[in-house]
Amino acid sequence: MYSQVRGYGHAGTIVNVINEEQLRAMSPSERKELAHALAQLDYPHPLLELNWHRGRKLGILLSLVSCLVLVGWIVVLTLTLNRQYTATHWRFAWVGFDVMLLIAFALTGWGFWRGRQMVIGCLLVTGTLLCCDAWFDVILDLGTRGIWQSLASAAIIELPLAYVMFRAARHLILLSALVAMSARNDIDKLPRSLWRVPLLGVVAEAATGGTGRGATRDGDSPAGPS
Repeated sequence: MYSQVRGYGHAGTIVNVINEEQLRAMSPSERKELAHALAQLDYPHPLLELNWHRGRKLGILLSLVSCLVLVGWIVVLTLTLNRQYTATHWRFAWVGFDVMLLIAFALTGWGFWRGRQMVIGCLLVTGTLLCCDAWFDVILDLGTRGIWQSLASAAIIELPLAYVMFRAARHLILLSALVAMSARNDIDKLPRSLWRVPLLGVVAEAATGGTGRGATRDGDSPAGPS
């Protein structure tokens, strides 16, 4: 199949193409490196075309502004809110919350059943809703006879289940990053801490060095900051 296949150069000269004997003479690591190089030529990184530099700056700015506004709002609520309040739509608020939780559970189950990447987002949303459910149950029952039931529900059901979902989401994110980075032969550089796993767009940006696909800056690691 590979025996002495030849092609033509840009100037009309005949160029030898690698043959089967040369492939067999390569070491496994050399063949792996060649396979990754060919894959990157045929299938460029899908995130290279996205302007991640601008997106990251916008994300940092929005997060900072949101934190500042929320800190001010928390101070205002602390100083102005009444200790007691009669809710006019108490039943609708809790029934609506449980309906959203039901939808989140259903979408999570569907994501696992179909094997879809969206299950990661569903796990995070469902775990967050469970934490909110436990928080409001316990806080709103403080000083009442229902506090022990709320504490038991939070400690035995809601918070452990939320923990399982967060752990599953963390595992799937790390696994997805491992698969994505394996295309760049950077598996050994993948951090085991989720806080240090770089965005795929950041990996692509580091790989190009801002000058195009395949270039890297001196001293930069494609896997992100250490």
